[in-house]
Amino acid sequence: MRRGAATCALVLALSAGATSGLSAGDRAQEPDWYPAPVEYTEDGREKVDLELVLAVDVSSSIDETEARGQREGHVAALADPEVISAIQSGGYGRIAVMYLEWADADFQRVVAPWTVIGTEADAQAFAATLATSPFISGRRTAIGAAIDSSVSLIEGNAYEGRRRVIDLSGDGPQNAGPSLSAARDRADNALITVNGLPIDNSRQHPFRPSVTINVSAYFENEVITGPGAFISPTNEHEDFVDALRRKLIIEIAGLDPEAVMTRNG
Repeated sequence: MRRGAATCALVLALSAGATSGLSAGDRAQEPDWYPAPVEYTEDGREKVDLELVLAVDVSSSIDETEARGQREGHVAALADPEVISAIQSGGYGRIAVMYLEWADADFQRVVAPWTVIGTEADAQAFAATLATSPFISGRRTAIGAAIDSSVSLIEGNAYEGRRRVIDLSGDGPQNAGPSLSAARDRADNALITVNGLPIDNSRQHPFRPSVTINVSAYFENEVITGPGAFISPTNEHEDFVDALRRKLIIEIAGLDPEAVMTRNG
């Protein structure tokens, strides 16, 4: 079921309510806090609370500065004490994350492979992989191909999550590649949620195609899908970290945005 654009207001209200209690640093100092033991399925897959693909647009509408800003924003959000606290509060106390950059129909590039994050140190190790990977840009915007690739990466990994999410960011509509509708249907059939982080980027470059649509509305109507799907719009890259951090808290904690919106009136 899709969530409305009012989710933006919800996300802004979640920081205190969704992560009330001890911070990750405080919890780590508590003598009775310790990581949950690692558990495996019968076929050897590690159990986690969430399988999360961070699918990031690097088409021609995103320059290198913006792309690296998105990497740094994801790293900062994942290492945030509130996010770490949300991770450690899960039943297994860990999530599996991977970072995918995408553009054309045949351009889906794994920048950071599947990594289990349960502590700030894990997040920093993930950050080191992102920091040392070179930037490669694509041209077109094949959102359907990005979703298809992300679904395959989830279905073929070595983890079993209680929830499975594709976190797709971008600043424009699909203009190439396979059917976006079919890709969304495939995610639905696999019980994988696709959430959106639409970036309202008003800057134009000489070789950047002009985007005249409402990106947030497009993501809400054409991109997101699955149980609890929602968007978290961000204005260019200025508030990217805050929007992403709040969005991750909802995803990691498995919150229902609509229910929390009602609760916060």
